[in-house]
Amino acid sequence: MESIQQTKLDNGVRILTENLPYVGSASIGIWCTTGSTHETEHEAGITHFIEHMLFKGTPKRTSHQIAEAIEGRGGMLNAFTDKERTCYYCRVLAEDSGVGFDVLSDMIANALLDADELEKEKGVVLEEIKRSEDEPGDHVHDLHIEGLWPSSKFGLPIIGTKESVSGFTRDDLTKYIDRRYNADTVLVTAAGNVNHEDFVNWAKVNLGNLKPGDRGTVLERPIPTPGENYVGKEVEQVHFCIGTTGVNYYDTDFYTLVVMDGVLGGGMSSRLFQEVREKRGLVYSIGSYMLSYTAGGAFSIYGGTGAQTWDQVQDVVRTELDKMMQEGPTEAEVAKVKKQIAGNLVLGMEGTSARMQRMAKNEIVHGRQISMEETVSKINEITREQIQELAGKMFRPEQMRTTVIGPQK
Repeated sequence: MESIQQTKLDNGVRILTENLPYVGSASIGIWCTTGSTHETEHEAGITHFIEHMLFKGTPKRTSHQIAEAIEGRGGMLNAFTDKERTCYYCRVLAEDSGVGFDVLSDMIANALLDADELEKEKGVVLEEIKRSEDEPGDHVHDLHIEGLWPSSKFGLPIIGTKESVSGFTRDDLTKYIDRRYNADTVLVTAAGNVNHEDFVNWAKVNLGNLKPGDRGTVLERPIPTPGENYVGKEVEQVHFCIGTTGVNYYDTDFYTLVVMDGVLGGGMSSRLFQEVREKRGLVYSIGSYMLSYTAGGAFSIYGGTGAQTWDQVQDVVRTELDKMMQEGPTEAEVAKVKKQIAGNLVLGMEGTSARMQRMAKNEIVHGRQISMEETVSKINEITREQIQELAGKMFRPEQMRTTVIGPQK
């Protein structure tokens, strides 16, 4: 933690760096705390669309030159959009940190948003939507969250819809960028063999003209809708999500659910993998995951099975949830998962990209840097009794939602 430095420019842009002098690379991210939950109804998918458009050229570089400036030096360049944040990032040799930052900040501050490129990119995103819908193992997760939170922006797909994307104009994009890409929402993080003062100076030149603005209001906690949704398609397998409401980043049960998630579906030694796949051979893959946001969260069990074994899979999953409610996990399971989580944290933090992203998440969500030691300490405080109590709150049958993409009935 001592190696992390932070500076806030006069206009509000924040810069965080972690110097790791023993590596030869740097991972750089420019974040904007805006996502699909900040969109109006007619803007559905515009945050993700803008992410695409920022790669399409600036007065200084064409789209090809943007990519070549990073990849031509052996680096990598990419971006992602989530429900509450967007990130443009690269990994380069340490000596090319200035080039990496210049490319990213040029994209953020000076995108042309060319009208011809906009029309071409509509076709790209529409194909992306079609591809998602053609992959039931992926699409079932979006359908599940949409059905779980039908009255909340958290339930809407990040990518938008064919109708909304087709209607975007350059004016729509510029208005959204003016509203959401401002000095108070932009954050720079860099980890690796980096010099903090260099990044501060570069940010003053390239991002110092961003105007202060509104970070946006925090949405209300989404209200879950239990029930079932079976979507028939020309597929061989039943692709499913079985889930319920979860926790947000700030809930007292956050770390309890982290451990319970590990016990139920975290890897090959988890209860669900052992009971459903190893003992009965009903699936190829099965697991669980938790989604957490500033205002809510969800917990989901996912997998794929044959139509003839779908009822049996549901029975086994329900049995395991009932056991978690009535008996809780064993002490041995809790101890194993705690060690597994701690190990994953340490292994994950050996890469500069993970460190860069962790810095950003801590700053955006908590407004401070949380050490691995603090995280591991909070994990180690969780007891089997706390997990059983949380399971009792979450896993009652009447609270569950099941989403399926399966063969036509």
